[in-house]
Amino acid sequence: MVSEGLRLQVASKWQESFRHLNRREPGISGLVTFSQAWNIAAEFLRPKDIDVPNDRIYNEHIKAAFDTVNRAKRLPVLLETFIEDMRKKFSLVQHDVNQFMAEYEASQNPQIVTKMLYRVYTYKQVWSPPEELGSGLLSAYTRSFRNNFFLTLPTSFSGAFRALCASTLPSSDALPEELNAEPNLWYIFNILGLTERFEGLIANVGYDYIHEYILETCTEQWAEPMLEGVKEKMSKQIIPWLLSIYGRGDLHSEEAHAMLQSVAPKFEYHINKTLCTLRTREIFDIIIDFPDSMGALHDLKECLQRVDQRENLVDALRKSNHKRLLHPGADTKLILSQYVATIKCLRIIDPPGVLLFKVADPIRRYLRERPDTIRSIVANLVGDDDSGDSLVNENEPIHPLQQTEVEDYTDQQWEPDPIDAGPEFRTNKPSDVVSTLVSIYDSKDLFVKELQVLLAQRLLAINDDDTEKIDGERRNVEILKIRFGEAALQVCEVMLRDMSDSKRIDTHVQSQLPLVVHPTVISRHFWPALEPSDLVMPGQFLELHNQYALEFTKFKPDKKLRWFPHLGTVSLEIELEDRTVEAEVPPLEAAIIELFSQQNEWSIDGLVDATRVPDKTAILKALLTWVNLGVLREESETTFSLLEVAGDVPVGSREPIHRPTAAEPELPHVVSIQQQQAEQMRMYWKFIEGMLTNLGALSLDRIQMMLKFAPGYDRSIEQLATFLEAARREGLVVVRDGIWKLNR
Repeated sequence: MVSEGLRLQVASKWQESFRHLNRREPGISGLVTFSQAWNIAAEFLRPKDIDVPNDRIYNEHIKAAFDTVNRAKRLPVLLETFIEDMRKKFSLVQHDVNQFMAEYEASQNPQIVTKMLYRVYTYKQVWSPPEELGSGLLSAYTRSFRNNFFLTLPTSFSGAFRALCASTLPSSDALPEELNAEPNLWYIFNILGLTERFEGLIANVGYDYIHEYILETCTEQWAEPMLEGVKEKMSKQIIPWLLSIYGRGDLHSEEAHAMLQSVAPKFEYHINKTLCTLRTREIFDIIIDFPDSMGALHDLKECLQRVDQRENLVDALRKSNHKRLLHPGADTKLILSQYVATIKCLRIIDPPGVLLFKVADPIRRYLRERPDTIRSIVANLVGDDDSGDSLVNENEPIHPLQQTEVEDYTDQQWEPDPIDAGPEFRTNKPSDVVSTLVSIYDSKDLFVKELQVLLAQRLLAINDDDTEKIDGERRNVEILKIRFGEAALQVCEVMLRDMSDSKRIDTHVQSQLPLVVHPTVISRHFWPALEPSDLVMPGQFLELHNQYALEFTKFKPDKKLRWFPHLGTVSLEIELEDRTVEAEVPPLEAAIIELFSQQNEWSIDGLVDATRVPDKTAILKALLTWVNLGVLREESETTFSLLEVAGDVPVGSREPIHRPTAAEPELPHVVSIQQQQAEQMRMYWKFIEGMLTNLGALSLDRIQMMLKFAPGYDRSIEQLATFLEAARREGLVVVRDGIWKLNR
């Protein structure tokens, strides 16, 4: 039950409201006046079809009606009625929007969207309340109109609006003043709330424009920096475009410039990000093209300072290296060349070396597993690389090998490691290329031994009268002394001295007994081991060797010559019945043709016995040399005979087998570092066998630790692992879960 007091209170308020509406006039005259004013104002505001002629004019009569409603404090109620009427009439806008969108979807012409927005803008202006009613009423109307408009838009409008915005972008050669061809369009965008609602979409249109422009103009253009040019393009094209949006068509609006302060940095960031992504995708080819790609490297350096894509660059380069470089089909020289180029490029991009440290690790591990890596590096250092691409710049000063850097925390210029540096970043960070290449391995001793092997091969291949090459090797050794130190190259000095001593010895022997033999005499203890051979030189060659050895013993009574008859070259002049054949051949070929001077026909087995060379393939290769020179004739697959008269080929005899022209003579066969290490490791097999017999299965670390007690053992655990793997393949040991044991 309602109390009497509440009933009286409600009745009192109702009477007060009635008196207010009646303007406190007697009777209902005031109420009638208000009702008439209400009807006039409501009819004036009521939305109508804009295609129907309308003489809507805000005159004194209309203004008086609104004043009456306002004095009665019913203007907000009138606005609510008007907004409800507008919602009901919005079907007119809905119909036009659907019609324009259907037409656009059929033609994909963004100008149709422009017409649609002009049409909606016309509705907005025609239905708008008079400005005299106050900004509050207009703001409420604008919000309501926008909300109803957004509800009418189909899902396809986003794509259509994106296409319209893209059509307003300037062409590559447009002038800034040409961007304001449709200033009213951007004004309509703002009035209808599209700029605010689709701000992200508008920004994406600008981003796409920048993206396409960078791909079009910067792809594979590495010689010159492109970043500044792209930024200049943005300042001339994108910035005015943005001003036309946020300035509502006024390019000089201070408000627009203020709003642009928060938008322009995003576009500049996008420029750096897009160009950085492009250069990251091209980084492998940029490194290949170095130093002609310096411009791209400087762009990438600047972009990485503004965009956090360092890890992306590392991942991209490591994947490209794995796919295009670190595989069996790539030549070791090519891998080394790309590695050196990578070092130089990444030092430009990231001087502290963090990126290089992360990228180089897989390349270094792969090169360490290749057996010819050391030889390729050493050959390049001494100028023996025939590829024409030097790993070391000849114009750079020669420095000793740099050692591992040690942190000096008392240095006032000391700076902490970059934030993305790993814990082992400073463990080894040499700055010059040679030190970086040598640091692939744990010790420079491997390089020194390879230098000795390569120098031995080059010296033994020099003719006795070619002193310029010996002087060239001496210059190489002097340069290498600066890098590796004099102590490390003492053996090389001995080899060079042996070459001079050998020349002096040969001059003395020739003065006592002129001979056609000119051997190179070397010191057995200082030269790398030469591959042995069972070849026995027959006939006059053996006699010449013995004569020379006898005369040498007279000159050096405390020394004895040990011949390596399979090394060197022999210049021959072969006299046949109708011709003379001159040839310069290896000793095996000379030995075989000498045997044919003793008898006219030989079998391959007979030549094997006579020369003591068990390799029938080598014998056959030597025979075919003389067949191709027209000195021998192949009688059968295993028999050859001397061809005294050219063209004297019996009917039914076999046609000579031709082979390609002989290549340049190979370097003398000096035992390689790998072979020497393998032979030295075999010395320790008995130790390994004994500990596996007595102690049972052992881990690799335990075997390595115990081998250190063996006399002279200085191998790394990687070398031990390689040896044990070879023993496993031979069936001597087995391994399971890292534990090695004898194969019983």
